Amino acid sequence: MTDKLGQHAAQTIAVGSKSFATAAKLFDPATRRSALMLYAWCRHCDDVIDDQQLGFRAQETTGESSETRLNELRHLTRRAYAGEPMQSPAFAAFQEVALDHGIPERYPLAHLDGFAMDVEQRRYVTIDDTLDYCYHVAGVVGIMMAWIMGAKDEATLDRACDLGMAFQLTNIARDIIEDAQIDRCYLPAQWLEEAGIPRQEMTAPRHREALAGLARQLIDLAEPYYDTARGGLTALPPRCAWAIGTAHGVYREIGIKVKAHGARAWDARISTSKADKARLLGLGLVHAMASRWQKPAPRPSGLWQRPGD
Repeated sequence: MTDKLGQHAAQTIAVGSKSFATAAKLFDPATRRSALMLYAWCRHCDDVIDDQQLGFRAQETTGESSETRLNELRHLTRRAYAGEPMQSPAFAAFQEVALDHGIPERYPLAHLDGFAMDVEQRRYVTIDDTLDYCYHVAGVVGIMMAWIMGAKDEATLDRACDLGMAFQLTNIARDIIEDAQIDRCYLPAQWLEEAGIPRQEMTAPRHREALAGLARQLIDLAEPYYDTARGGLTALPPRCAWAIGTAHGVYREIGIKVKAHGARAWDARISTSKADKARLLGLGLVHAMASRWQKPAPRPSGLWQRPGD
């Protein structure tokens, strides 16, 4: 990608998500450009809400409230859809992707609603509350990515949403302590109460074993979403199926490692090695090739269902 918007998007993902960056290399050039530019917008919005740069504390903060920053993101998103000139590289990239692919405006606005949950310091009482959060911050991103790949039927969008949900459940399990240190908690209050963990004491070492049990519950909860998401590969072009199949494997591997590490899962940030990624690239290809002839099983009725359009 030699243009400025493409370079900006490539640099953003290289720093912000090494897991997805690996899979994104498998897309055809046009799809890769669009996917990376959508990712750059999502990363930008996340950073704006948290007053960060690529997930790290900014050297110079805006001084504005989170509510003000969120309202500005919503305003700019609507302006992007109206075709107005965008000064921000992230929003210029987003505008190109959204308008070129005809992504419905409700999806990026729903994504911003997920950031609003953080701004409002929403409390997640039940697992359905947590899944609702997962939908807004990751499920709709999966839907928009599928849209970029040309998959727009509702059944495939359900599977794309499921994959985003699985990714986010994995991320929550991996980042429990990191989130707690900035006073965020996505674990259901019911789960914490049953485990005997006061929210304000989540980072205490004496609760690590109990917290590991809750992380295992999250990882196990993600499994049926990973399973059904694989059925969506059938509707994707071959290279896209390989890329998404690889991303599926890389994120799921993180969850497997979190579960295996138990109470030590938060001693250091868990990630996948180069050897892991190489193996999962091959496995992603196997799943992509199998999707050319396999008929996916029906989506289980008991899974969380995204809101109707």
